[in-house]
Amino acid sequence: MKNLLVSFCSLIFLACQTAPPPDLSPNAIIPSPTLITYQQMELIGFIHFTVNTFTDKEWGYGDESPEIFNPSALDVEQWAQTAKAAGMKQLILTAKHHDGFCLWPSQYTEHSVKNSPYKDGKGDVVGEFVAACKKYGLKAGLYLSPWDRNHKDYGTTAYITYYKNQLEELLTQYGEINEIWFDGANGGDGYYGGANEIRKIDRDTYYGWEEIIAFVKNLQPNIKIFSDAGPDVHWIGNEKGFAGATFWSTINTDNLTIGASKTDYLNSGDPKGTQWIVGQCDVSIRPGWFYHADQDSLVKSPQQLADIYYKSVGRNAILLLNLPPDKRGVIHENDVKSLTEFKALIDASLATNLAKGQTASANNYRLKHSKFDPQNTLDGDPTTYWATDDSVFPATLEISLTEKTSFDRIMIQEPIHLGQRISQFEIDVMGTEGWSTIKKGTTIGYKRILRIPKVNTHKVRIRITEANNTVALTKVGLYLSSPKENLE
Repeated sequence: MKNLLVSFCSLIFLACQTAPPPDLSPNAIIPSPTLITYQQMELIGFIHFTVNTFTDKEWGYGDESPEIFNPSALDVEQWAQTAKAAGMKQLILTAKHHDGFCLWPSQYTEHSVKNSPYKDGKGDVVGEFVAACKKYGLKAGLYLSPWDRNHKDYGTTAYITYYKNQLEELLTQYGEINEIWFDGANGGDGYYGGANEIRKIDRDTYYGWEEIIAFVKNLQPNIKIFSDAGPDVHWIGNEKGFAGATFWSTINTDNLTIGASKTDYLNSGDPKGTQWIVGQCDVSIRPGWFYHADQDSLVKSPQQLADIYYKSVGRNAILLLNLPPDKRGVIHENDVKSLTEFKALIDASLATNLAKGQTASANNYRLKHSKFDPQNTLDGDPTTYWATDDSVFPATLEISLTEKTSFDRIMIQEPIHLGQRISQFEIDVMGTEGWSTIKKGTTIGYKRILRIPKVNTHKVRIRITEANNTVALTKVGLYLSSPKENLE
């Protein structure tokens, strides 16, 4: 009996030794699986298209006749194909901009595509757009401006009922919508059914955003809601497409007001934030958000788009790039050309990870267990990671290359299902006289891409000096950029 007991205990001991240890304890604030999947899209597109396209305005006044909306060759599939070829995973359409003109035949207003010459009033641009997105494997999103310079009731409670009715139309008639976009422009001068006056609203109370957000989530529980204050995706604080050099995905929305939030706070996030809200960097490929013929020569170059990419996706945010269709109803050839070359440029720069399959070592790895081995940062698997024992600072990861290698881009990623942790790091390379520091940084998050002067070395070292919890990294990549990135 005694021998049986000893054998049983031995088996238990061996099982304990071979069983994999649990994951690290996550931070108090972590993203939902839905938001992780959302951020993994990285690059998405915006389609600004309405009566403004035909009046050559950015903001319509609301007095435009529906009859001016008459694209000669509207091709929503060209929009989707262009986005797909560029690597975008989602498109968002301005279903209604501030002018109040609706791109679907809303039963609640006559200021709509149903009273335009497009398809003799039988067209539904929203429906066609969603179908094209589905056909080409893109997520579909919609923008419904809270401000309406056409509607006679704007500024009264009756308008809120109207707004919710239109949300219900959009979120019940077209299948799954992945994102709804709430703009911060609210109140001012407008047509307002012929009143031609200025109407101001209290941004804090007028819309009743908590109720509207609950209403939207009830209609589509998996939808992501964008605004200054989220609750899922938040504005980055500018329309240049740049996240802050320090950028936290955590933020505190208690003091944020849609349309009146502090832009520097939105641009940096908050290491003590109480909500995880993905940062979204919106920018147009042209100076304007809508198409203007006089901007055909002012389309951002592939190099400018690459710079924006590094300052958005490369700073732990998602990039929303606007592609405004012209009066024909197609994305202009100049825009397509620049976008295509941008995609080729980024692909050329980031296609080959020079560190993959090389050797990683560390000054510490958790429990000396393979689950937390530094080599996990080079295996190309986003589900594995290196982690240290608790309170190890600096935490040092060293990449040894089989031969001297030239690179000028460094990608680092944290396993964000555990939260965002790192707040200070330095990168060193080995030279003829030993280690030298080539870059210092702060936050990493989902993805950080660092641009550095080209170096040639056989060893790279990442030293993490500050973090809010145990250090963990899921990927390190070294890349040599395309020479075309520097052409202008």
